[in-house]
Amino acid sequence: MKAALVGTDGALLYEARRATGRERGPDAIVESILGFAADLRAHGIEHFGESAVASGVAVPGIVDAERGTAVYAANLGWRDVPLRDLLCARLGGVPVALGHDVRTGGLAEGRIGAGRGADRFFFVPLGTGIAGAIGIDGTIEAGAHGYAGEIGHVVVRPDGPVCGCGQTGCMETIASAAAVTRAWAAASGDPEADAADCAKAVASGDPRAVAVWADAVDALAAGLVTALTLLDPRRLIIGGGLAEAGETLFTPLRAAVEERVTFQKLPEIVPAALGDTAGCLGAGLLAWDLLSTEVSA
Repeated sequence: MKAALVGTDGALLYEARRATGRERGPDAIVESILGFAADLRAHGIEHFGESAVASGVAVPGIVDAERGTAVYAANLGWRDVPLRDLLCARLGGVPVALGHDVRTGGLAEGRIGAGRGADRFFFVPLGTGIAGAIGIDGTIEAGAHGYAGEIGHVVVRPDGPVCGCGQTGCMETIASAAAVTRAWAAASGDPEADAADCAKAVASGDPRAVAVWADAVDALAAGLVTALTLLDPRRLIIGGGLAEAGETLFTPLRAAVEERVTFQKLPEIVPAALGDTAGCLGAGLLAWDLLSTEVSA
């Protein structure tokens, strides 16, 4: 878990990290979040002389932001957690905004990161899975039911691996950092090898790594072209673990997307700027937006 005190200008005033501790079960995770938030608030009072005036929290899975409920998260094992109300109570009535982790990270990238100046962008972090955030004029489009941007579940290989969602050949089964880790561990014969090791092997010219990497880039390009056909973004922002490979990823990815484009306008394809602080910063922006909404109301 990553948490921060965030100023009105989006600056990180203080940052802290703790283990999620998901092995202790869903209820313990919720208690960890509540305790972490309370400790952060206490730090602000001690070191800045005042309490945080609002709180933002971003969680994975399916999120009902209007109700303030973490509906479902497979990796965390929870269902229908009234996280906003629980946090508000723990923080002494401080208003709380709840958001989806990828959309919240996209909000930060759009306002203060790689999306600045772009009226339309699509933010795609490549991590354990793949999701996306659709940026429109400084806001993130959540969709009618809060499911917008789930590009990882666009089918790019109908005969590909079975996905946890129940479909076959979803983009995240081939192009996520977790998928590359699995493929490289198998190809290299090293069960401890991961996606970062694969990227290094690609840079050194290992043909096995080059084949694994090319397969992932091809699947990623297929999904991204579907996205840009539907959304027509001005900028594609790629983040997450795979993006840390730099031009080892971006050079072939830009070429693969360009090869697939026919009538579509080719967007800029750029790395995310905020790294793994995007979620913290985005949660802070959600909190400030909440206050702005309350004031205007």
